[in-house]
Amino acid sequence: MAGTNVGASVESGSAEELTAKTVQKRYEGLLMVRNKAIKGKGAWYWAHLEPLLVHNTETGHPKAVKLRCSLCDAVFSASNPSRTASEHLKRGTCPNFNSAAKPISSVSPSTVSASASASGAVVVVSSSPSPSLSPSLVHPNHRKRNTSPSGSYAPTRFGSGLLTHQPHLMLSGGKEDLGALAMLEDSVKKLKSPKASPGPTLTKTQIDSAVDYLADWVYESCGSVSFSSLEHPKFRAFLSQVGLPTVFPRELMGGRLDVRFEEVKVESEARIRDAMFFQIASDGWKWKGKSYYGESDERLVNLSVNLPNGTSLYRRALFVTASAPSKYAEEVFWETITGICGNLVQQCVGIVADKFKAKALKNLENQNHWMVNLSCQYQGFNSLIKDFAKELPLFRTVTENCLKLATFVNYRSQVRNSFHKFQLQEYGHTWLLRVPFRDFQDFNFGPVYTMLEDTLSSVRALQLVLMDDPFKMVSIEDQNAREIGDMIRDVGFWNDLEAVHTLVKLVKDMANEIESERPLVGQCLPLWDELRAKVKDWCSKFHIAEGAVEKLIERRFNKNYHPAWAAAYILDPLYLVRDTSGRYLPPFKYLTPEQEKDVDKLITRLVSRDEAHIALMELMKWRTEGLDPVYAQAVQMKERDPVTGKMRIANPQSSRLVWETYLTEFKSLGKVAVRLIFLHATSCGFKCNWSLWRWVCAHGHSRTALNKVQKLIFIAAHSKLERRDFSSDQDKDAELFSLANGEDDVLNDVLVDTSSV
Repeated sequence: MAGTNVGASVESGSAEELTAKTVQKRYEGLLMVRNKAIKGKGAWYWAHLEPLLVHNTETGHPKAVKLRCSLCDAVFSASNPSRTASEHLKRGTCPNFNSAAKPISSVSPSTVSASASASGAVVVVSSSPSPSLSPSLVHPNHRKRNTSPSGSYAPTRFGSGLLTHQPHLMLSGGKEDLGALAMLEDSVKKLKSPKASPGPTLTKTQIDSAVDYLADWVYESCGSVSFSSLEHPKFRAFLSQVGLPTVFPRELMGGRLDVRFEEVKVESEARIRDAMFFQIASDGWKWKGKSYYGESDERLVNLSVNLPNGTSLYRRALFVTASAPSKYAEEVFWETITGICGNLVQQCVGIVADKFKAKALKNLENQNHWMVNLSCQYQGFNSLIKDFAKELPLFRTVTENCLKLATFVNYRSQVRNSFHKFQLQEYGHTWLLRVPFRDFQDFNFGPVYTMLEDTLSSVRALQLVLMDDPFKMVSIEDQNAREIGDMIRDVGFWNDLEAVHTLVKLVKDMANEIESERPLVGQCLPLWDELRAKVKDWCSKFHIAEGAVEKLIERRFNKNYHPAWAAAYILDPLYLVRDTSGRYLPPFKYLTPEQEKDVDKLITRLVSRDEAHIALMELMKWRTEGLDPVYAQAVQMKERDPVTGKMRIANPQSSRLVWETYLTEFKSLGKVAVRLIFLHATSCGFKCNWSLWRWVCAHGHSRTALNKVQKLIFIAAHSKLERRDFSSDQDKDAELFSLANGEDDVLNDVLVDTSSV
């Protein structure tokens, strides 16, 4: 018995020490968060809440952490500081949070009644003969602290309010009378001070300017801000507070929208007229269909205009269905071109589009020898991921194994509970492994990639599940569970998973950079060379044969390749290479023999027959003489981007301007060069708000609605392209939330598994 008691005592002592360490760790974590907050790097409420360590009176060990309000000395649990702040400070429970008691008329009736109810406050009304009603909130704690020896209420100054020693008045209507009482006091004050100004006074010019800014914000948000939100009571209260009149949705949807649209349209057309030539960019043709993302059978196609000076202008939008033939796309492109330049169609020197039907681009190029029609490189890189997924056995094996693992862990309750337990222990939160639809192979690889990421990020929890009793019990009877266990223990499974994930991420990162950087056509060959080099390193790292992967890359390269890639690469001074003599020469040595022939063929096609031989002679001169070193260095000069930190070309327009102003002896070749160099290699542009797009699809038969939305899209797109903002509001919000780790994440790192303390 004595031995048993000693053992129990030892266990009790060790448990208490463990608890004490946990509590101490939590207390130190709260102190760390509070110190950061006081320095301006955390939540506002830490200025009023102080962590308090409570000790066991018998052993002296820490046993709990509390939060003390520095304003009223109240003590609370430390399990959720944010909730404590909301309930104690924001909702008015703390009597000292606002330094001065406010008259009821200055607070909304709902707030007063809610605060009074939550805090246990009573309403005291002065019974003096003065016609002014001066109700104030009195907290019970202050009643106790400010009583005279006789027990009656003593007059006490609390901020600027005077709390009288009159007993509180019972109102016959109960708490609902507080609102009426506040309205009565407001009426009295208005009668006593009729000249009092209700708010700021703005001039008519200021009001008109403010409403114009508001309208532009709504238009340029293009559906992210709904017109009906202008009728929200809080928004109208805001307008009134700053001295602005009520703005009605119909006002913004009517003549004001038409005027703004015409302004933007006139400005856009003037810029196009000033340019010698332009390129059409079109995205939205790349069809996903009714897929994992729940898209409908209609898509919005956007067409914009790229100018030689680097700017882009929105042109039009239209809705197409999945069954739209290649001929229809061809007609849309040609109508857009003639709509811009009429019979002077040679002003349009090319089209870049996501690959809907390559035949449409090819037909237009064959019919108009001066045009260069390209497929979007962003789509080309994304399509390469689909090639890997379909044709590399490694991808299929890893995908099937992860699908099997995720399905087992998600849908076996004993295993799922164990998995969540270890997720919480290792990462501080729980999640299911996201699983794509069964027919995911027919669509993009995005859902599968998400499943791979979830599996990789859960590796430690999955390994711990194998050692847990629930999994061991399931494994005794279930052959599938034993196979899953063997898979998780297999180092080869995790190596293959990491290999697939790394390759997809490599290509996705390059595709995302293409989307954001929007490279020109001369950059296409270097981009694919960069991809080949990175994939070669990947094969070496994961001991994978290069042959099958390289074959898929070359096949996709050939599908996207255009002779203009090689020609622009040769003619752009940006890519000139310095030789041993100090001259800067075009990089012919990096081209294949077939690509060299492509350069000759393209140049002769883009000029008239009479100029073809002259252009080839000038090309030979360019190949042997190149560009003056000073001018070449000026074109290739780089500077560091203050936002991204990357080195960028200081003046991207220099390549074209050198041909127009310095290399004037190349009369025929120069005409080809200035047209090729500025061409964009991607069609990525304005991203429309999908909620607005879905609404238009649902009301597509309303001509008026469609006309309004077209104008909204045009205004919003013009604004975004002007700012070179190619992301959507949803993308920005997602990025904002991902960065908003705040203090709760700091607390999670410190307070894991301490919620019961």
